[in-house]
Amino acid sequence: MKKILKFIGLGLLILIIGIQFIRPPKNQQEGISANHISRQFPIPDEVKPILEKACNDCHTNNSRYPWYFNIQPVGIWMNGHIKEGKEHLNLSEFTNKRPRVQFHKMEEIIELVKEKAMPIDSYTWTHKDARLTVAERSKLMEWAGSVMDTLKNRYPIDSLVGKQP
Repeated sequence: MKKILKFIGLGLLILIIGIQFIRPPKNQQEGISANHISRQFPIPDEVKPILEKACNDCHTNNSRYPWYFNIQPVGIWMNGHIKEGKEHLNLSEFTNKRPRVQFHKMEEIIELVKEKAMPIDSYTWTHKDARLTVAERSKLMEWAGSVMDTLKNRYPIDSLVGKQP
């Protein structure tokens, strides 16, 4: 029995060491992309720091990485969160989407921020600064509402609401 446990322990040690050589690609882009939301919709100065601390790491093409990203499987797990976040909403590619999708994404931001579903708990555990105050939540929802208003002014309402693509 002791030989089996030593064999299992040695196997786990080799696995832990071996997985350290797996490095997921980093989500880092130079500058602001041509399709970034800020290119068509102004982001007020009081909203920018909220987006930077609570949204951009998972919802843009430029994430900040803590030191523990280099420890596997943590880095692999974080990379999965970033990919999933960008699939739902990528502010760096926002203006590539049809106006109906843009409008709906702003509705989702308001809903998820209001319900305190964003930022997700697993992010705020390690990024304490990403915990939003009531005032920060209000500013973020107000900004998303202003983006929706801008879209309403640019396009007929029936092209923005209804069945989603």
